[in-house]
Amino acid sequence: MLNFIKNSFFISPNKKILNNYKVLLDNVNSLENKIKSLTDIQIKNKTNDLKQNLKNGKKLDDILPDAFALVREAAIRTLGQRHYDVQILGGIALHNGKIAEMKTGEGKTLVSTLSAYLNAISGQGVHIVTVNDYLASRDSEWMGAIYRFLGLSVGCIKSGMSDIDRKNAYLADITY
Repeated sequence: MLNFIKNSFFISPNKKILNNYKVLLDNVNSLENKIKSLTDIQIKNKTNDLKQNLKNGKKLDDILPDAFALVREAAIRTLGQRHYDVQILGGIALHNGKIAEMKTGEGKTLVSTLSAYLNAISGQGVHIVTVNDYLASRDSEWMGAIYRFLGLSVGCIKSGMSDIDRKNAYLADITY
C-alpha cells in the first residue's frame, strides 16, 4: 500500500511531463497508417485543413498529433527518413518551450521540423536559428523539402544579402 501511495503522489515533475508526452506520441503513432494511405496531394491539402481548424478555434496542441504525423510521412516521402519515437518526443518538448538535448547525429535537425511545421501553420512565421550561414543554407534546403511538400514556404537569411532579399526570406512560413 505504501508503494502505491508513494508512486501515485510522489511522481517527479519530469516523469509527469514525459508521461503526457507519451500520450501524444501514442496519438501520433496511431495516425501513421491513415496518413501513409494518403496521396501526396491529399497530404498537402491537410495543411490547409489544419490551418482552417486553427481559424475555427482549435489550438496548436489540439492539432499536434495530426501535424506531427504529417511531417513524419512527408520526411519519409521526401528524404527517406522517418522520425523515431524519441524524435517525436523531442519535437513535443520543443513545441512546449523545453530544451531537448541531443548528441551529434541523433537527429536534431529532423526533430526541429515537427514543431516548426506545427507553429508555422498558425501563419505567424517560424525562425530557426543556426550558428552559421552554411547550416542555414543546408538546413533550409534539406529540411525545406519537407515543408514545401506540405505546402509551406521556406526562406534563408545569410550574411551579405540585400535588404529586399532579407525581407522576402523573413516573409516565408519558416525562415532559417
